[in-house]
Amino acid sequence: MNQLLKFFISFFIFTNLVLADELKVFEFSQEEFETLEVRKVRGADAKTEYSIGSNENGNYLKAEANNAASGLGKEIKIDLNKTPFLNITWKVEKDLKGINERSKKGHDYAARVFVVKKTGATPLSNRAMNYVFSSNEDVNVSHPSPYTKKSIDYVLSTTIENFNKWVTVKVNVKKHFKQFHNLDLDEINGIAIMADTDNSKLNSIAYYQNIYFSAE
Repeated sequence: MNQLLKFFISFFIFTNLVLADELKVFEFSQEEFETLEVRKVRGADAKTEYSIGSNENGNYLKAEANNAASGLGKEIKIDLNKTPFLNITWKVEKDLKGINERSKKGHDYAARVFVVKKTGATPLSNRAMNYVFSSNEDVNVSHPSPYTKKSIDYVLSTTIENFNKWVTVKVNVKKHFKQFHNLDLDEINGIAIMADTDNSKLNSIAYYQNIYFSAE
């Protein structure tokens, strides 16, 4: 059973479709943070510690995982015909060098953002793109999760090139669901942030500054 995919689908409840040329998914405010539920992945020894901070560019979310795994989910529908591009600004201060991220024992990321489409009655029937800040792979490398082919790991950033540096990335989610899942989507149902080290038993520190969808 794929606990990660089931874990993230449990966040996503159908809500009103959001239409905008640019849609900010997270505010990273203390008020918003208190409304988000932190959910620990089944089998993990501890929860990832999340906290809100700020710098000259605004608020950010800090994620510290010490042999831990938990995520923050957002219930939202996004019109991929209008805003197909996911934009992320993030940084990894402490990475997970030396693990095999394609294996079950090493399937950990200091930072990742899940985008999920509900395609069936059960969590395991759904599809996900897992956009990651890798500690070992190159940018644009992709592969199925070692736990399920219904979730694709796609490297948007890597500490090989950008260790402890803020980096902003953009990806066409609509295109990726067609490419990797053969789905022509009009919308997705939810998005979640996660930092996990429960398989490798290591420690990581990462930051998220901005996450939004855009028309281009």
